[in-house]
Amino acid sequence: MDNQYIDAKTLARMFLSGAKALDEKKEWINELNVFPVPDGDTGTNMTMTMMSAAKELSETDGEDMAKVCKAISQGSLRGARGNSGVILSQLLRGFTKGAREHEKLDVALLTECLDKAVETAYKAVMKPKEGTILTVAKGAFRKAQELSGAGEKDLKTFLTEVLSYTEEVLAQTPEMLPVLKEAGVVDSGGQGLVEAMKGALAAFLDRDADVSIGEVAPAEGRGVYASGKASKLSTADIKFLYCTEFIILMEKPFAKKQEKEFQKFLESVGDSLVLVADEDLCKVHIHSNDPGLVIQRALTYGELSNLKIDNMKMEHRERLFEINYETGDYTEIDTEISGMDAELRALNASGAPKMTPAAGAAKTEAPKEKPHKVIGFVTVCAGEGLSEIFRSIGVDEVISGGQTMNPSTADILDAVAQVNADTVFVLPNNKNIILAAEQAVKMEEKKSIRVIPTKTIPQGIAAMLGYMDGEGAEENEASMREAFGAIASGEVTYAIRDTEIEGRQIHEGDFMGIGDEGILSSGKDCAAVVCEMLDALVNEESALISIYYGKDTPKEQAEEIRDALANAYADVDIELSYGGQPVYYYILSVE
Repeated sequence: MDNQYIDAKTLARMFLSGAKALDEKKEWINELNVFPVPDGDTGTNMTMTMMSAAKELSETDGEDMAKVCKAISQGSLRGARGNSGVILSQLLRGFTKGAREHEKLDVALLTECLDKAVETAYKAVMKPKEGTILTVAKGAFRKAQELSGAGEKDLKTFLTEVLSYTEEVLAQTPEMLPVLKEAGVVDSGGQGLVEAMKGALAAFLDRDADVSIGEVAPAEGRGVYASGKASKLSTADIKFLYCTEFIILMEKPFAKKQEKEFQKFLESVGDSLVLVADEDLCKVHIHSNDPGLVIQRALTYGELSNLKIDNMKMEHRERLFEINYETGDYTEIDTEISGMDAELRALNASGAPKMTPAAGAAKTEAPKEKPHKVIGFVTVCAGEGLSEIFRSIGVDEVISGGQTMNPSTADILDAVAQVNADTVFVLPNNKNIILAAEQAVKMEEKKSIRVIPTKTIPQGIAAMLGYMDGEGAEENEASMREAFGAIASGEVTYAIRDTEIEGRQIHEGDFMGIGDEGILSSGKDCAAVVCEMLDALVNEESALISIYYGKDTPKEQAEEIRDALANAYADVDIELSYGGQPVYYYILSVE
């Protein structure tokens, strides 16, 4: 075993092993949450980020350092979810930027790569905070710098000591962030980084270790538009029938103009386009009604590999049978079949040649293009009620997500692509999604994206209400930022463990009222927790309290709390709406 160099194949194996190790520990990392609420998602976000890169990596032969680095960098960038995922993607981007020009990496080069990784990640965060994954990564670099400076050449010793010191830094994170110390946990992002590093080291030490990764299912609701579960989706909603994917083995590299022309052509015949090109390969993913046209055009640039075409209507119908076999309710299957029969009868009655379902499916008409707008909107929320509220006040695309369901940068870019507007405002409505949204700004080439950094659902609603029709993007950004800044928000959920935060004793199962700056109330009685939290949010200038009750909250209970608040705050208007959000019994705002 060569203990002085890491080649492309070894680096690829180490990355896959790191992704696998992180996946195995993701639920445990999720539980390392400062607040004892059922919404920890750091492990999931970091895992999905690495798995996105692992998927890209699987499409290379793993023998070329530049290709391995590109797959890791681009895959993690597009799949980045949440703050932890975005920071991890930046660490990987910086590392691979330093590695891609070399065939092999020794101790000195690895140290340079770690330096570049830390520098890139710190630059990506507006206000870097010590005691986080950034600190842990910086600790890894400093130990590497120390060992390299001392003349260490053996990679087994180097990697083992770097990991050991990184674990020491992780253990110190509670001393750097009092909130971690009070909660009795280390930083979850730092823990995720350490687990990935452990996996990478294991693959280096055992070159025969199995680093294959099985199918990783995303958490429910992640990165999916808020159109409901598969069983609630009609095939009429599928506007482009065929999901087509392939790789072009390029005869010669794309010229910029050539790539733009190919992209423009693909956009004219379908949607959900992903086109990633380098010197030798071009990866294409598109939904269209005529994959033949797509393939014919692609063949003008080179041979095709990994070609896959799926009929999405047929897949949906198969999924309906799977879902309803489990539930025993075949109503929706009957609706699908009868609707399909009706289409065929109408078509055959018109004198057209008789068609089978499969042939008829191919005749699906292309959707009409949405009317062009100067300014459009994308928002993130969980809950059918909240989705409808956002749409009713002007939002074009809703990404189903939020806490525990952080959409990736690619999900945000996909939603932006659906909005026919010159400028698209993105409202994350969660602090863990802001970085992914800001990363989308850097990756979008055709449209202007402006991120309104809303951290809660009420802030997002307030921002939308601050939009001024007829004004420009700059004026509206200022107006929307001012509007959401005037809102005080609160959420009610439950504790998943005993803890003490800011001197407040909280027990497993207690209700908790969480405001913009921390926990405001807790106790066994939900109504009392809501009232205590609002006492901290309402002041003499407050004019309106808005309440959005969740999917696990009975309407009658929500109405009782509304009535109690109306008595307690006689001079303040109270509005009650169904939000349908998971995890949080109530989301409230005061303005």
